[in-house]
Amino acid sequence: MNRSSKPAPSKLARETGHTARKRFGQNFLIDQGIIHGIVDAVNPRPGEQVVEIGPGLGALTQPLLARAGHLHVVELDRDLIARLEKKYTREQMTIHAGDALAFDFASLGPNLRVVGNLPYNISTPILFHLLDKVEAIRDIHVMLQKEVVDRMVAAPGDSDRSRLSVMLQRYCYLEPLLDVPPESFDPAPKVNSAVVRMMPRPIADRLPVDEAKLSAVVSAAFSQRRKMVRNTLKPLLGAEAIEAAGVDPTERAEQLSEADFVALANRLP
Repeated sequence: MNRSSKPAPSKLARETGHTARKRFGQNFLIDQGIIHGIVDAVNPRPGEQVVEIGPGLGALTQPLLARAGHLHVVELDRDLIARLEKKYTREQMTIHAGDALAFDFASLGPNLRVVGNLPYNISTPILFHLLDKVEAIRDIHVMLQKEVVDRMVAAPGDSDRSRLSVMLQRYCYLEPLLDVPPESFDPAPKVNSAVVRMMPRPIADRLPVDEAKLSAVVSAAFSQRRKMVRNTLKPLLGAEAIEAAGVDPTERAEQLSEADFVALANRLP
């Protein structure tokens, strides 16, 4: 009778002695073509403030460091932190041990360049956390689950459009860069991935609105995607107020532009 046994360690685990930890959402990038594509897209220069979220085993870390000369990294896994401390000097790298969701990115100064292969289980919260510090950020290059990137870049009328689309596009210009198949990682995830560039929009390019009211309207509108906004927004606005904002009450949230949501938010008392 066959007895169950632990799966054999992957090639990367055998070579490095480190097994990916599911609780940290670890999938290590191993495709050299993708790695070079990301680093070329970032194109860091000496003297720039570059921070990598979750350096892991250093696939992106080494080529980023080679170009930038110094790197900030935010890492939660103590074993990986110990590896980084052995491999790099303090002149080369500043290690911030802890959770990226609790890290104050603005503490690193202005014009920050953020790079990372984000854990898929917390990617959306990390993006919103970065938005809180968007005034200190020059650009963001991150790898995410492809379906998340599709939602991020979705335009009005697209079936993928969501709260994420509206709020991220308010603060950033978004550009999908690379599609990344599962076999580019060890262990291979069960989903496709993609790299996206986020460039913060100047404040002057954002329509004026109370941000809390905008967030409330967008959240309510997408709370029941298949319903018309006259129904989803009923707790906040009546049909007449929706029409007065220049929005058709029979539209669904995915059909509305940022300007529509701003107009609706500006109708809130």
